[in-house]
Amino acid sequence: MMTGAREKELIQAADLLLDARRTGTPIADLPTILRPSTLEEAYFIQDKMAWAFEEIGGWKIGAASPDATPAFAPMPAAWISASGGRLRGLNHRYYGVEAEIAFKMGADLPPRPIPYTREEVVAAIASMHPAIEVLDTALIDPDQATKLTTVADMAMHGGFVYGDAVPDWQAIDFARESVTVAIDGAVRVERTGSNTSGDLMRLLPFLANEGAHRTNGLKKGDWITTGSWTGNTLATSGSTVNVHFAGAGRVTLGFP
Repeated sequence: MMTGAREKELIQAADLLLDARRTGTPIADLPTILRPSTLEEAYFIQDKMAWAFEEIGGWKIGAASPDATPAFAPMPAAWISASGGRLRGLNHRYYGVEAEIAFKMGADLPPRPIPYTREEVVAAIASMHPAIEVLDTALIDPDQATKLTTVADMAMHGGFVYGDAVPDWQAIDFARESVTVAIDGAVRVERTGSNTSGDLMRLLPFLANEGAHRTNGLKKGDWITTGSWTGNTLATSGSTVNVHFAGAGRVTLGFP
């Protein structure tokens, strides 16, 4: 059980990360006393940061390996844009991009005592889309900061861009699906079957069940993006990013 004193320290941590993002003045890490020491504390900081950006438009979720427990973070609605448009909601400093597969929910999945089955969750999906997650950070170098600080920092979330819905997406073999990331016309990354969770469809039931204590249930219209296929590729101000999945479509963004 988190004490009131500890909650105050973690709220201070959220404020420091928010200020670093808003001012474009990154920090090396949180002060030692304010650093989260557990995933629960990192999630507490995430949620406090998300409150500052008001409505949540969905969730990012992923797993580092097929056997790893998934981790997830909120995506502010103000940071969500359609393919080909300009990103909304904040000024970017880091310019990281990842190719992803995203789903839009077509029905509510409220919290309940009996876990949702995979089939029930899939039936609640309205559509599947190619996507780009934009990475941004309050940290000078997230690879040099403590891991839980990076998780607390909205899991480096900085924006979400979705492409057109893909018809008959259930027929796509994600284990064989290939993808490229091109920046300003030059292919920077090319991968096949590279989603690190192994089976990306295991992520949505996890979010609907184990994640319900934070999400208060998945809702119709929520976007769920399911982890990187390409790792973190750095662009620059003014870059155009094109992601092309062989079966799952294309998505483009332009950085201002």
